[in-house]
Order: sequence, then C-alpha cells, then structure tokens
Amino acid sequence: MQYTFAQYQESADFIRAKIGSFAPKVAMVLGSGLGFLGDEVEDPICVSYRDIPHFKASTAPGHKGRLVFGTLRGRNVAVMQGRMHHYEGYSYEEVGYAVRVLRLLGCDTLVVTNAAGGVNLDFQAGDLMLITDHIKIFMESPLRGENLPAFGPRFPDASHLYTPALQEVARTAARDLGIPLREGVYMYFPGPQYETPAEVRFARVAGADAVGMSTAPEVIVAGHCGMQVLGFTLVSNLAAGILDQPLSEQEVLDAAEACKDKFSRLVLACLERI
Repeated sequence: MQYTFAQYQESADFIRAKIGSFAPKVAMVLGSGLGFLGDEVEDPICVSYRDIPHFKASTAPGHKGRLVFGTLRGRNVAVMQGRMHHYEGYSYEEVGYAVRVLRLLGCDTLVVTNAAGGVNLDFQAGDLMLITDHIKIFMESPLRGENLPAFGPRFPDASHLYTPALQEVARTAARDLGIPLREGVYMYFPGPQYETPAEVRFARVAGADAVGMSTAPEVIVAGHCGMQVLGFTLVSNLAAGILDQPLSEQEVLDAAEACKDKFSRLVLACLERI
C-alpha cells in the first residue's frame, strides 16, 4: 500500500484532537519488555493504536499498543509502547508509518530501543548496547514507492542515521551513572523465526554485534524526514549457536525485566541532556 500525505495528516489531526495544545518533541519507540517507561510519563494522555486512522495494531508479546503523550524528566515526549513489525504481516511502509505521523506532530528526535540477540562474543546477556549503525540488506526499504517530498528527498543520505552528537550524550550519561555501555552495529532480520546459527555467523562476519527484528525500518524513515536518532539495544540473550540451548520469547521478557532499572536510568538521563 502507498500512503498519501493526506492520510498521514489525517492521523496527525486525529491525535491533535486528543492531546490539544500539547507539543511533543521527543518520540520514543520502546521494544519488547521495555514499554514500562511509558508508564512513568507525567500527566499522560494515552491513545490506542487501534483508534488512530491508518495505524496498525501491535501484536508482539510485551507490547501494549498505544501512544502515551506527556513529560519525562521535563521533556515533552510521545512514547510508543510497542511497535509494528514486518513479521506481523505489515509492509515496511506500515511499520514506519507512526514515525512520520510523530514528525508531523512536531517530534524532531527519535529514541529507539529493542531487545536483541548478542552476536559479538564479548557480549553477555543483560548488556546495554549503544547502536552506532545498522545493517539492513534483506527485503525492500520502507521508502520504496513514490517519494513524499514533504518528508524528505528521493535518495536520502544514510551516513549518520544514528546521530553522533546523541551518541556522545549517551556515553556521557552512562559514564556519569556508572552503567557499562557497549557500542556496536545492529543487524536487522525480518523474523519471526530466530536467526539460525549460520545466519548469526554471517552477521558476525558482516560486522554486526547484535541481531534483531525491528528498529532499522523506523530509523530509516526517521532519517528520511530529518529526525535525530538515539538507539539502544538490550542484549537479552546470546544469539543462536553461541550457547547450546534453544531461544525463547520468554527469555527476552525476563531479561528486560531484570535490566529495567539500569535501562530506565540511562534513557532518562539521556532525555535530560538532549
């Protein structure tokens, strides 16, 4: 499906009617098991994805499927508690739809989080990783089809999709808090099956440090419409073939719960500094 600019505007207008004069500046996309930050928003206004024209439902485990508008550490935020994934049956344009709507609402910065499998053999389950770049070489781009110049150019530059200045903010915040912060490249796989051991070896050779099924499509859309991006990965487990054990979605949720405190402290400290 090819969305028109008018459809994006219709979604934005629907949300404006719900939030009134509130103007969000920072959009946050919270992944599997990490949506708890949306519950910490002050003076929240919650809007279900199912109510917004042209939005899709979020069906992944641990995703509430709603937008939360309000303040976090003094910043006006729009928090996505759950995201859409290609493996849910959505096109990449549908996966990135919400980012463009949030841009129309005034958000100029995007904070993305995910839970992913560690590929770097120096990583351990429970590590937090600052995303410095990503690899997405499978299937089409969320920008495929007619370009909408109101959002950005036909051929956008992707040299710094993850904003270097925001990466430095994250490093400083982690250092001040005494939170160990890994850095690395996130590699996108479409899922929903976990990566095979051979695919994990391929990812390592390609230069990836973690593998997962989200984030890259939304970041591509954000870069296209001129947003700054800060990304974090929770290494919820070591990817297939590293340990001789099967992978499960419960493992992801358990890891997110165990890392809730340090993850929230880091992201909130970054918000204060943006």
